[in-house]
Amino acid sequence: MKLATLCYIKKDGRTLMMHRVRRREVVNAKWNGLGGKVEEGETPAECLAREVYEESGLKIQNPKLKGLLTFPHGTGKSDAWHVFVFIVNQFTGHVRKPELAEDSLQWVENKKLLDLPLMEGDRIFMPYLDQPGFFMGKFVYAVDGELKEYEIKNHQ
Repeated sequence: MKLATLCYIKKDGRTLMMHRVRRREVVNAKWNGLGGKVEEGETPAECLAREVYEESGLKIQNPKLKGLLTFPHGTGKSDAWHVFVFIVNQFTGHVRKPELAEDSLQWVENKKLLDLPLMEGDRIFMPYLDQPGFFMGKFVYAVDGELKEYEIKNHQ
C-alpha cells in the first residue's frame, strides 16, 4: 500500500488546479489538485508541504485534512494507494511554472471545477470538499482508467 497526498488550494472563489500531461499514465490530460507520494520518514502533512512547494512554489499554512481516498488496485495497473486529501486556504509566495514543462497550473473558478476533464472519481468526491465533516471513499479503476465501482461516505 502506497501513501500520497492531494491538496486543493482555495482563494477568492477559485481553486488552484494542475493540468497533468503524462502520456503513459491514465491521468494524461486530466486536471487535479497538487500533491504526490509520501516519502520514507515523512508525515502526510510534511509530504503535502513539500509537494505543493515543488509543484507550485507556494508555502502552505494550516492545511485541513478533509478526506481519505483508497484505491485498492491503483488505477488498474499500479499498487494500491491511500490518498490523504487536504484543503488549504492560507499560503505565501507566488505560483510559478511547474517543473515538468508539459504540466500547467491555473486558478479555476470553483463553480467551473467539475467542467474540467477530471478522473471520474474526482467528480464524485470533489463536492465533499465543501461539505462539513470528513469523507472517506474507495474507488476501483480498470487498467484503462474507467471507474468500475466506488463507495463514499461523509462522516460529520
